[in-house]
Amino acid sequence: MPDFAALFPVCHCGADDCDDCSGYQMTPRSAAILWAVAHLHADFAYDDVQQFGDTPVSEKDGGWAAFADYPRITWGQDAVWRRQAARAFDDLAADLAAGQLPLATCPGEEMAMHLMLRSAQGAAADGWGVPPEKLSLLPGHEDDFDWDLAVDVLLQDEDILHLFDEQLDGIEDPESEENQRFRIGDYRPEAWFRPFQNATPRDGRRPFRR
Repeated sequence: MPDFAALFPVCHCGADDCDDCSGYQMTPRSAAILWAVAHLHADFAYDDVQQFGDTPVSEKDGGWAAFADYPRITWGQDAVWRRQAARAFDDLAADLAAGQLPLATCPGEEMAMHLMLRSAQGAAADGWGVPPEKLSLLPGHEDDFDWDLAVDVLLQDEDILHLFDEQLDGIEDPESEENQRFRIGDYRPEAWFRPFQNATPRDGRRPFRR
């Protein structure tokens, strides 16, 4: 595990005029949990690719480790798309390992971050992801595991969650009335790994871990 105490030093002064204390601080323990669950989700996604390949996700098949948790519009995507989704978790984990906030650069990473934050909440509460004895070695902070604030800081919005609402089927298409009403942009699966206009694209030559 990276040295998150060194990568994410935090301020404890609590002063009202302190920019660090008055804003969001990624704490070492929060970073460790997020990094661990990112690797876990990536492993699950790569496992799905290895086991199922291009096979569409089916509600009748309970053997999916990762992609059954994705919106239904993605269930028919092929193995190439799924490997990109798996790499999204690795990219966000790499941000944390470099001492950077894991900010989503595309819809695929946005989905990955939502899943990571959901898992991180359970991991922190139930003591999995990072063994408690390892987590206790990292300095504690009053901002540890503030996942609600993390959602506000690490994600530009929660538009992608509309894709789980069956009543909003079709909203992923930028030409649809609902999409234009909410102004959410292109969330069709083929656009999931195109960088947001306000994000710095990742190196397209970076490898896949598996």
